[in-house]
Amino acid sequence: MEHVRINDMVLNLSKGQHKIHCPAIECRERKKKNLKTLSVKVDHEGAVYYCHHCDLRGSEFFKTEMEIKPMSMVQPLDKKSLTNNSLHWLQDRGISEQTANKLGLQTVTSYINSVGHDTECVTFPYTNQGQTYASKIRAIEEKGFACSGSPQTFFNIENIDTDKPLIIAEGEMDVCSFVEAGWDNCVSVPNGAVMKVVDGDIDPQSDNKFRFLWNAKDILESVEKIIIATDNDSAGKAMSEEMARRIGRHKCYRFKYPEGCKDANDILTQKSSIELYDLIDTAEPFPVSGLYDADHFYKELEQLYTEGFGKGESTGFGMVDNLYTIVTGQLTVVTGHPSSGKSEFVDQLMVNLAKSKGWKFAICSFENQPSIHQAKLISKNCGKPFFEGLSPRMTREDLENGKKFIQNHFSFVHQADGSLATLDSLLDRLRIAVLRFGVKGCVIDPYNYIARPSDIKETDWVSDMLTKLRVFAQSYDVHLWMVAHPTKMMRDASGKVPVPKGYDISGSASWFSKADVGLSVHRPNPSESNISEIHCWKCRYSWVGRQGETSLNYNAVTSSYSETKPKGIYDDFLLDDEPDF
Repeated sequence: MEHVRINDMVLNLSKGQHKIHCPAIECRERKKKNLKTLSVKVDHEGAVYYCHHCDLRGSEFFKTEMEIKPMSMVQPLDKKSLTNNSLHWLQDRGISEQTANKLGLQTVTSYINSVGHDTECVTFPYTNQGQTYASKIRAIEEKGFACSGSPQTFFNIENIDTDKPLIIAEGEMDVCSFVEAGWDNCVSVPNGAVMKVVDGDIDPQSDNKFRFLWNAKDILESVEKIIIATDNDSAGKAMSEEMARRIGRHKCYRFKYPEGCKDANDILTQKSSIELYDLIDTAEPFPVSGLYDADHFYKELEQLYTEGFGKGESTGFGMVDNLYTIVTGQLTVVTGHPSSGKSEFVDQLMVNLAKSKGWKFAICSFENQPSIHQAKLISKNCGKPFFEGLSPRMTREDLENGKKFIQNHFSFVHQADGSLATLDSLLDRLRIAVLRFGVKGCVIDPYNYIARPSDIKETDWVSDMLTKLRVFAQSYDVHLWMVAHPTKMMRDASGKVPVPKGYDISGSASWFSKADVGLSVHRPNPSESNISEIHCWKCRYSWVGRQGETSLNYNAVTSSYSETKPKGIYDDFLLDDEPDF
């Protein structure tokens, strides 16, 4: 087989998972030449492939960034009306012929890898503008699955009424079950739950499996109430949490399963269609920050009892972690004098979290062009300067690796015309970034580029703005950093400029009162030393961190921070206007 042939075959496919004919000689000469045995997975970097018959495997990569291709129609399967065998199989699972016909289910004979031969199957059509562009295939005699085409959004999405509550299930059979029970407004995720779950969270490497949410963005935004009924197991629960975070927890409800039932079809077959329908009304809202039932905290309470207080994610610096850890759902305000390195410090935190935890970020940086900002982030990532200078510059390989790092972890909100952005427009774009990319951290730098209505006083405006930002962070479970400049400060008797804190930020005392965490980045002697002080002047919760000061080394060549030799951490605040809990 010529290499160029496999290259052309796999790189011309759209993003997603595919099953195609294998071009290897041993596959072309086998008895059943029409079997599609080559599994291909395509993402933004390229494709990986594996043949289940001849063991051909490998990968190919795009020379340039791949564009997402529109949904493409597949060769139609040789489908026919449901046979008696298919109907009996469905009826054994509580699904009537009427429901099957309503959802467009049909019979097809197909080769199933796990079965090892052609067998009778039921197909579940995925449609776009009335045309089937993909089909999920399920064997009826032995448990086995296959897919024709690449499902890119929900099953049954074209039959949805946005004026009614929407159920999101984990499988096509669950949709059939809800429809059988009398609830037609139901869809299924296209590829089941994300299988890899780490400590109750979706593994960052599985993030691409959530692209279907973006493809259904308009419908998800239009529906006022969404009931998430993924399977009652660890993968299903983790997926429900991630979908609720991206869609918005305020409009999402969690379906509650009775004892011994893992999914909707279990309820239909073990209980009844009436009980399944009645359970829809018992769905509970996903907790929104600030309003919880008492039992929501029992798991945390038990953990506190056995393990004590935990902390948020590490900053990447042990000394800083003693003062400040990063928790989603919170707002951190960062200040410092001009050229103190406050923006660079936030960038360093993002790079550290991207590398250690796989976090993704959306950045609104009004004082840096995206290309300049990308250069800084890449420099921090590889530890080499981007531009020519006294120190060895990053190599072309460093740059290419850095571009992949940026592509995987960062998106940018950019006002191309240089105009001021409104707060609502920024939050809309950040909301899209959460839904589309699954970001867990957002940065607005600096705040004074946000347009303030002329009829509102600055103090009132800052207070309202910070309230909206905190609500956004809590609703979408992201950490939000806001960079703010202090007022001009006079030198003290010794000629030094004091460290700016919350009450020194221009505009309002709300910078102190409404921040969850307040940080200052300060360089006391920039011409004589590379030491940067990190001051924590506000920490709402004691288990996240505490007030105090530590220091880091700042490397001006790479705009990066590193730890100094420990000299201890000391409190530099004696008074706190708010209780430390």
